[in-house]
Amino acid sequence: MADIDIERTSLRTCMVGGLRASDSGAHMNLAGWVHRRRDLGGILFVDLRDRSGLVQVSFKADWTEPDSMELAHRISHEDVIRIEGVVHGRPQGSDNVDMATGEVEVRATRLEILSDARTPAIPVYRAAEHELPAEELRLLHRALDLRRSELQQALILRHKLLLATRNYMDGLGFVEVETPILTKATPEGARDYVVPSRVHNGEFYALPQSPQIYKQVLMVAGFDRYFQIARCFRDEDLRADRQPEFTQIDVEASFVQPEDILVWMEGLMSKLALVAGIDAPLPFPRITWAESMDRFGSDRPDLRYELEITDWTTVTADVEMGIVRAAVDAGGRLRGLLLKGGARLSRKQIEAIELRAKAAGAPGLFWAKCGDDGTSGPLGKFLSPANAEAMGLRPGDLVLAAAGSDSMTSPALAGVRAAAAEALDLPIVNEHAWLWVTEFPVFEEHDGKVAAGHHPFVMPHPDDLALIESDPVAVRGTAYDLVYNGTEFGSGSIRIHDPDLQRRILRALGLDEQEIDEKFGFLLDALAAGAPPHGGIALGVDRIVQRFTGSGSLRDVIAFPKTTAARALFEGAPTALGEAQLAELGLNVTKKANQGG
Repeated sequence: MADIDIERTSLRTCMVGGLRASDSGAHMNLAGWVHRRRDLGGILFVDLRDRSGLVQVSFKADWTEPDSMELAHRISHEDVIRIEGVVHGRPQGSDNVDMATGEVEVRATRLEILSDARTPAIPVYRAAEHELPAEELRLLHRALDLRRSELQQALILRHKLLLATRNYMDGLGFVEVETPILTKATPEGARDYVVPSRVHNGEFYALPQSPQIYKQVLMVAGFDRYFQIARCFRDEDLRADRQPEFTQIDVEASFVQPEDILVWMEGLMSKLALVAGIDAPLPFPRITWAESMDRFGSDRPDLRYELEITDWTTVTADVEMGIVRAAVDAGGRLRGLLLKGGARLSRKQIEAIELRAKAAGAPGLFWAKCGDDGTSGPLGKFLSPANAEAMGLRPGDLVLAAAGSDSMTSPALAGVRAAAAEALDLPIVNEHAWLWVTEFPVFEEHDGKVAAGHHPFVMPHPDDLALIESDPVAVRGTAYDLVYNGTEFGSGSIRIHDPDLQRRILRALGLDEQEIDEKFGFLLDALAAGAPPHGGIALGVDRIVQRFTGSGSLRDVIAFPKTTAARALFEGAPTALGEAQLAELGLNVTKKANQGG
């Protein structure tokens, strides 16, 4: 078979974005959308657009057929046209440096309008050129919005990253297996989307929050190495970094320890970073969850700038500030951030930073400024020169601190750290900061109840098995997260392959034996059939593309995203079902009071 020209079709010679001065004199058939037009009377210029870029097309009686010249004066923005013409170099000094094709134009000899476009509901242009319409309006007219080059390039990069993933995983001997979309509801930390069964009235499928159980069963089945570009669903409140349906690179392998998964995923990230033009020097740094929370207040710290939390409990033991003393006496600590040169921040700026601490659950911040004549501020007026010196305070510096339990002060100081870095415009020391955070707790405690930290299938650290019943929140897991510039890219762990140990974990989460058998019996039966030690990870495709492109929202890297109200504006979903459909499904609908839209 002869080589196929990937750009040539029956209606065009090539796409427009690759035309260069070397093509001068070539006869071309081009097709695309009218991006902009400039009618100067005797000559008309059109910027012709396809997903490869733009090229200038000129229409003039000297080289354009009369019928086509007349037609050219009638074309409008976003009309779909086809032209025949000749490539010419632009006159000296008239190059358009803002266009990749700016050194050439195509002189059209013939024009055909393939599709008339009504006046666009929103304009199609780059965000760098003009202020964009409101996002909800753009989502409503997504077919037009997707013509923007930024969105098209993001989706093209997404395609290339997934292609590179498949090639890389195949090279390591992984097999791509599709797992069910209609499945059984299992408690994984978020609400399930449920689908009623017409055949079995009163029974429901759930859309998977992840393929977690299926991929573990595949390990039991002997597949050894599995991966999938998996669609997942979670019915939870949305933010800019959350969507109800999302895509993940799902990975599982047998006879592994964390080191195997971490090394493989570093290799994958290196490949993907190369595609995106991002630096990913190997190996990535690693710290434990406990260290990350202590130093940065977060399990996904942004290490692009150097700023760490310090424990000042001991060096301020003689400070007679009642609220601090009460917090420490109750078992808490005084911790905070030393901001070199931070004394230049105004009281208003400090209060704005304090709002971040309050938003994270802290009652407020204690601060101290250091000047030539000593320290000032709510905390500063209680500090002696010896205290200030022990804390590292020098003239021109600022301390921002919080006192209390780590569960309260850590998230508060993480927010303060981010806000202070922005306010002080701290220098970036590492533009691409990769990090593994390891040894996450198996359990968390919320309102006196024990819950799974990641999910209930994480293998506990062998040294902590005796603590499962007596002190569950102290149990470390063989779990690990991949972090890039403060964003969690992926989360994984070694799994429990012993059914008896899995039952212990589920009992510690408050499930009785009947609930365990009803919800997880099929997994436990599979593990009892002889399960190899196994583990894996799931990487968020949407987040990876978002951070690699620098987009402000996940909605910019998903073709048809939902709003923060979980609505699909373009197609108008969700919608109510008719009475006949509801009857067929055996459903009655009762609307909630004050139901939002």
